[in-house]
Amino acid sequence: MAATILLTLGRLPKALEIARALAASGCRVLVADPFRRHACYSSRAVAKSFQVTAPATDPAGYLRDLLDIVISENVDVIVPVSEEAVHVAGLHAMLPEGVRLACPPQPEMLALHDKLRFVRTAHAMGLDAPETYAGDDSAAFALMASTDCVVKPRHSCSGAGVRYLTAGQPLSSASPDASDVVQAKVEGRHVSSFTQAHEGRELVTVLYEGTVFAGTVAVCFERVDDCPAARDWIRSFVGYRRYSGAISFDFIISADGRAQAIECNPRYTSGVHFVSAAGIAQSILDPASTPPVQLKAGRRFQQGYSTLTEAYASVFRPQEFIRRMGELFSARDVIWQASDPMPFVMITPHSWDILAPVIMGRMSMGEAATRDIMWSAPPVNAPRPSTSKANDHACVHGT
Repeated sequence: MAATILLTLGRLPKALEIARALAASGCRVLVADPFRRHACYSSRAVAKSFQVTAPATDPAGYLRDLLDIVISENVDVIVPVSEEAVHVAGLHAMLPEGVRLACPPQPEMLALHDKLRFVRTAHAMGLDAPETYAGDDSAAFALMASTDCVVKPRHSCSGAGVRYLTAGQPLSSASPDASDVVQAKVEGRHVSSFTQAHEGRELVTVLYEGTVFAGTVAVCFERVDDCPAARDWIRSFVGYRRYSGAISFDFIISADGRAQAIECNPRYTSGVHFVSAAGIAQSILDPASTPPVQLKAGRRFQQGYSTLTEAYASVFRPQEFIRRMGELFSARDVIWQASDPMPFVMITPHSWDILAPVIMGRMSMGEAATRDIMWSAPPVNAPRPSTSKANDHACVHGT
């Protein structure tokens, strides 16, 4: 019998990539998202979509909704996709026997998601990471006085709330506090990673660079293979932690090749677009298997609509406009698929919950995509499944 897989987000292209890969392997794919419409909504790969409570506003209600779906739909595996993963990890102690959650328990997720705790963990392992302190630590003020720094919330995502300070710059009224980290700004090449691991063994690792950005979010990206220090860093961290699941890091690579990890995201990132469909399915369905996970042949991928938008935004800067148009025509779109065309056709109306606040100038693209799923609160008490039926949340469609 085909496995039933629940993806806990559908609004981002990486969710569509995972859904298609699992469907191609014969799985029945379900998607839960606080948005009624999303990138996966019209995909042939998705058997059914569910609208659920937003975890940022009601974490307990969100977990109850997911549990209802798991029970009523006989889900075999739950796959967190993006920033909601920290919330979803709270399901570990609540699931029926035989249901697997493809991420670590919530305490481990929180330790990695917290930018200060992550750096302290890396330093304790002897791995390179910039000097980093809590915003209210006296050492943070000494650091800001002596070197250029980056100030960011400990639990932020998508670049929200990031500030750059030059050495000795007077602080405004919004000076760093205990909810922030102050990190020494290091110069070099910004490289991102995506790794899928099982019990400390790497199944696949991809390193990539953004070439076109919407704010701080890369919408066009290229695989890189010339950062051995970053690969060694990842291998050491994953092995030491005996990590299982998806995990991603951001590195600054210095001119001499040194890799310093500036933060960790214990979830999928755009790096998954470089992995073959069979490889994605294998890493989720049979992570203990030994065959190596294969990458796609292509080296450059993009969210085509967003790349085009960013190109038009630079039309009065001719050199940058030409460069971005070159990126547009040299990278493969991650949404278009001839055998599953509707997500590409409907991406604008089905992404309206993200696009509306961006168009009105209230948020960046990254903030709009994560505003209702990001982690910003302590763990909630484990809720019990409600008596309502998961089908009450179903938006539509069966394949």
